[in-house]
Amino acid sequence: MNFVFHPEAEFYGAIKHYESCATGVGDEFALEIYVTIQGILARPRAWPLLAPEVRRCLVSRFPFGVLYSIEPDRIFILSVMHLHRKPEYWMQRK
Repeated sequence: MNFVFHPEAEFYGAIKHYESCATGVGDEFALEIYVTIQGILARPRAWPLLAPEVRRCLVSRFPFGVLYSIEPDRIFILSVMHLHRKPEYWMQRK
């Protein structure tokens, strides 16, 4: 199964933010997101529903969750969401 990011998923902006904090941290963040997505691809229904048809998998080392929906041919990543941000900002993306 493949995956695709919503155009506003915040992934690249978060990488830039972490890299501006300290060299290499952006790469570490990107790797953690990649590992999280690989877990989602392996077991897409393993994580709880956050909203109808939207699931959230928490990231291990960073305060983020990957919000996604399961489509027939792919995983659609709605948001790489910072857990301390307003929690429902992504809902219009469904």
